[in-house]
Amino acid sequence: MNFHVMTLFPEMIRNGLEESITGRAMNKNIISLNTVNIRDFSQDKHLHVDDYPYGGGAGMVMQPGPIYRAFESIKAQTGKDKLRLVYLTPQGSVFNQNMAKDFAKEEDLVFLCGHYEGVDERILEMIVTDYVSIGDYVLTGGELPAMVMIDAISRMVPGVLSNDVSAEFESFSDNLLEYPQYTRPEEFMGNKVPDVLLSGHHANIDKWRREQSLLRTRKWRPDLLEKAELTKKDIEFLDKNPIS
Repeated sequence: MNFHVMTLFPEMIRNGLEESITGRAMNKNIISLNTVNIRDFSQDKHLHVDDYPYGGGAGMVMQPGPIYRAFESIKAQTGKDKLRLVYLTPQGSVFNQNMAKDFAKEEDLVFLCGHYEGVDERILEMIVTDYVSIGDYVLTGGELPAMVMIDAISRMVPGVLSNDVSAEFESFSDNLLEYPQYTRPEEFMGNKVPDVLLSGHHANIDKWRREQSLLRTRKWRPDLLEKAELTKKDIEFLDKNPIS
């Protein structure tokens, strides 16, 4: 999968993603990262990419021309006339795991990172296919949201995780939070690992993990339970274990 990021801060994107799991996936050519500096496509001798907003107001607005030319360069590079382009904005749909799975189906995915007071509406109408937010708050620019999304989407690409099975059981994979995890030592400051995890009985372990996921989700994210596919046993378990 190929990620293309149109940004004013390409090094910020690369420095954030060329480490850890995404960095290893790039080294293995499972995913690629193409950072496109919008300023390189300015036709102003001072490389300006913004100007004052029509109608007045505070701040500056990113101009459509440099963004258009940057996007055209990506289309030329991929050989594709149509590309899925995500604009990171607080006005967009809030990003979630299902969206990550959907985006991971693309061979090429483009991100547009805005700055200042925003981007000229005309270029957004011309090229954007998806308006996405990572939460109901305002950030300085779209770079951090782009990195968050690329990290989450990459995990859905086959081969990125060393153990692909792990992605199936992470939080939100089935609208349930993940069960508690433990490792050595067996006892830490008087707190012991649950006996069931030491039993070697895989059916009992699976049952315990499922029940813990149900309890955690009900406690911390009860809204997710409304979307989860619960079995009859799940419902009976929750009924027998009311919130204290």
